[in-house]
Amino acid sequence: MAFVVNTSEKTAGDRTGTVFELTDTAGTVRAEVWPGWGFNCLRWQVRQPDGPWGDILFTAPDWETNPVPTRSGHPILFPFPGRLRDGRFTVGGKSYQLPLNDSTKQHAIHGFTPRNPWRVVDSNGDDEFAFVTGQFNLREDLPSATGQWPADFNLNVTYRLHTDRLRVDVAVENLGPGPLPFGLGYHPYFRLPGVADPDVGRYVLRANVDQVWETDANNLPTGWRKDVPPELDFRRPRPVGATPLDNVFTNVTAKPTGLVDLVELAVLSHPEAAGRLRITADAAFRELVLFTPPHRRAVAIEPYTCSADAANFHDRGIDSGWRRLEAGDEWEARVEYQWQSTPDDRGEESS
Repeated sequence: MAFVVNTSEKTAGDRTGTVFELTDTAGTVRAEVWPGWGFNCLRWQVRQPDGPWGDILFTAPDWETNPVPTRSGHPILFPFPGRLRDGRFTVGGKSYQLPLNDSTKQHAIHGFTPRNPWRVVDSNGDDEFAFVTGQFNLREDLPSATGQWPADFNLNVTYRLHTDRLRVDVAVENLGPGPLPFGLGYHPYFRLPGVADPDVGRYVLRANVDQVWETDANNLPTGWRKDVPPELDFRRPRPVGATPLDNVFTNVTAKPTGLVDLVELAVLSHPEAAGRLRITADAAFRELVLFTPPHRRAVAIEPYTCSADAANFHDRGIDSGWRRLEAGDEWEARVEYQWQSTPDDRGEESS
């Protein structure tokens, strides 16, 4: 079997650009990456036994006419994920003000990268996988925002499509002149091939986290962490049910297994699915957001390297996962989404 990269021109909303399709020549797996919309991997599909493609990533039905960048596929959130209170933070005694672009227009949300075009710097395929690498440079790709962050950066993300998994590698480079504060998050929306349920209530979720960030009336974290309450406790697999999820969890309990230094964050399954989804990541992804959108046709399982409002917690001496990269330095990390089409169990403890 061989993997290839195909390109085509597609339009969503007011933008037309090149879309990269990663696929195998046997036609059993494919992924679709849209650089013009935040380098979003909009689709990841596997061939079902009866022939049609089955979606693992959820794409809103109106994507072509209303491409809301953080509501479909695999949005990339950088240099901060989640909300930043009042859109303000301080570094080295200097205050920065960001656009108030969350739904309430009171706070900043999800950084610069999910809403703006990226550049593709490499792509190819071989016998094991196909890949595409995108780059977002603050000064080149969003010059209007250079005064809104303390340093310029290159953010390089590579999607690698294998037969049984989608791997996401990231490299952050601080181009200076000063330190680069940052956090990174991914916001994937998942569904399972072969499941026709209009609601995710019967999806079975396991999440290997035992604390949750307490939130205020605006759903912003207060800075306190608490043990997960029973209604949010998915340490043992159970159906999502009617539980509305929009929470930032922390304190990952899983340990690295096997030869790869990745930890299992979560597993998503369904009694009628032909497989299950397993999410693993470097230890840098110490937070996990679980979110059920209002339409409840997908479950967002989001690896974060920090909490929401992490920059302001850092200033208060609270361990939020907020990172600092010196000028000229680089940082790398990895997440893998594994499609296990013939698991030994459906959401039980993995070996």
